[in-house]
Amino acid sequence: MAVIDFAGFVDDLATASGKAILPFFRTSLATLDKGVGGTFDPVTEADRAGEAAMRHMIKRTFPEHGIVGEEFGTERAEAEYVWVLDPIDGTRAFIAGLPSWGTLIGLTRKGAPCYGMMHQPFTGERFFGDRGQASYRGPGGPRRLRTRRCASLAEATLSATSPYLFSVEERPAFARVEAAARNTRFGFDCYAYCMVAAGHIDLVVEAGLKPYDIVALIPIVEGAGGIVTAWDGGDASAGGTVIAAGDKRVHEEALRLLAG
Repeated sequence: MAVIDFAGFVDDLATASGKAILPFFRTSLATLDKGVGGTFDPVTEADRAGEAAMRHMIKRTFPEHGIVGEEFGTERAEAEYVWVLDPIDGTRAFIAGLPSWGTLIGLTRKGAPCYGMMHQPFTGERFFGDRGQASYRGPGGPRRLRTRRCASLAEATLSATSPYLFSVEERPAFARVEAAARNTRFGFDCYAYCMVAAGHIDLVVEAGLKPYDIVALIPIVEGAGGIVTAWDGGDASAGGTVIAAGDKRVHEEALRLLAG
């Protein structure tokens, strides 16, 4: 089955997860801290409800497919097609009532990301791509996504979820990139990658990611003309240290600074 055949099903997953999640947004809901070592890592009833809805649909429609999810673990990881799900990427923003979170729905084929969607049900926005092209649907109407040209970090807007998520060893590397960038903004999780695809942000640099944090975003950014790699220039789909850029020139400059 071609990847394009999955597009409608991904839309259905986004709709179902949004219906499960939105009733919890900006309400008093139970939050569990699943962090270790003093690190705050919240999970909510909304996370679980959203992922449960998507898992049910996948198992019913594609029982031979695998699933990797933040809340309920991994099933059939060896399958040709594996769904990679993060029901709420940006849970800290979610519990603070801020709309800078999203549902990430990724699909891999033979281990490589081949389709992804970021759905923000509160704002009614969907960003999606297949590495060859990327598109947007939302209140402003549908349109193709394209990254913008940016010749150097001196002209670039940089984003990261938080400067405090980098390890002691990683902070100096990020600081070098931040010092070279024209503008830096923090706190947008998956939304920042979609703004790279949309041509509003030039660079995202992050660390400590899991596969479900990035797999869905790779086909969107690359489909819009951008590039996503690890800090060493390798494959980013396993998570870890990740850099996403709209222009290869900025990507190359940032890689050199990250390497020191």
